[in-house]
Amino acid sequence: MYIIPFPSVCQEGKPHIYIFYCMHIFPKLLHNTNNKNVRFRSIQFRTYPARSIEEPSKEKVLRGSRDGFVETIVFNTALIRRRIRNPDLVMEIASVGKSSRTDVVLSYMRERADAHFLDHIRKRLSEISIDALTMNCESLAETLCPHHWLNPFPKYKYTERPDTAASAILEGSVVLLVDNSPSAIILPTTLFELTEEANDYYLPPVTGTYLRLSRLLVNITALVLTPTWLLFLQYPQWLPDALSFIDVKDEVHVPILLQLLILEFAIDGMKLAAMNTPEMLSTPLSVIAGIVLGDFASQSGWFNPETMLYMAFVAIANYAQASYELGYALKFMRIILLTCTGILGIYGYAGGMLLCICAIAGNKTLSGIGYLYPLFPFNGKELVRRLFRVSLSDVQKR
Repeated sequence: MYIIPFPSVCQEGKPHIYIFYCMHIFPKLLHNTNNKNVRFRSIQFRTYPARSIEEPSKEKVLRGSRDGFVETIVFNTALIRRRIRNPDLVMEIASVGKSSRTDVVLSYMRERADAHFLDHIRKRLSEISIDALTMNCESLAETLCPHHWLNPFPKYKYTERPDTAASAILEGSVVLLVDNSPSAIILPTTLFELTEEANDYYLPPVTGTYLRLSRLLVNITALVLTPTWLLFLQYPQWLPDALSFIDVKDEVHVPILLQLLILEFAIDGMKLAAMNTPEMLSTPLSVIAGIVLGDFASQSGWFNPETMLYMAFVAIANYAQASYELGYALKFMRIILLTCTGILGIYGYAGGMLLCICAIAGNKTLSGIGYLYPLFPFNGKELVRRLFRVSLSDVQKR
């Protein structure tokens, strides 16, 4: 008799389960339970090549932990379990994809997560009919909420930080982990939760509150700054004397609307070029791009200095929050608002603002709650928590 000191051992007798474990590279021990049936025991002590755990490049913090999720799902569950040493923490594993058989982990706290929402997620996961999760988290997100992608505002919050995922679980949210992906999906997600960052909690309450409110104000300004400026250029009689300096001083060779739209796409082109530029060449090419798109572009007559100034602020403001999806949603709304204002004037501006409000208010989370919760529907205590960084002693203990 041999004793195998390994905790992950399961016994099965079905042929398709045997084939499934063969695809997962699990060793098998075949044995007879009686004269008719043959059963096997699957022993899991596999390991995969994995990179070291390091801080995510997009979600850096000034203070706090420096670890991040990796592509191995077992390591990611361990990083969460390390922070929540409670038997109520549940990790349910499912397999998605007919060919890929990708492991997906549903993580939540028992008695804290909404039971109906959990049943809804389990049902969605079981009903997914797809050949493979080729793009990992994004593929799973699209299959969980199909046919609802015309609205650009994100329905999920992605994070590569274990502390952010653990905090969301403790607050009653559900976290989905996908094998081969260093990101976690937090459900459900509202607009206020998307604008929160780990730095808000690793700094004192006053500083965290200032950063949170500044981030919210910068996002709103990035959405309406250039359309409002274009509107005042079309109706200079509405411009107060105190703001007369924002008017364009030099001769305009290219329409202001066209200048703004060209710069919107040029900034994205520079982002794509930066991502594909070798690291050793990134600094000199950035200097060249700044000179060409700065002084030379203004002197050539293509762009006015005021246009370059406002678009420079918008480009920097897109990085005020960590969500790529939210940044591009604001960008799409800004382009629509610019186009409507440039063509239809004040009526286009009003219609574009109405469209933005409807896109935000009409967006529904996967659980069905309002995207602007706790503003609509109103919850005063929760709204204070989302707008202000409340100290730990004032947070209601669960």
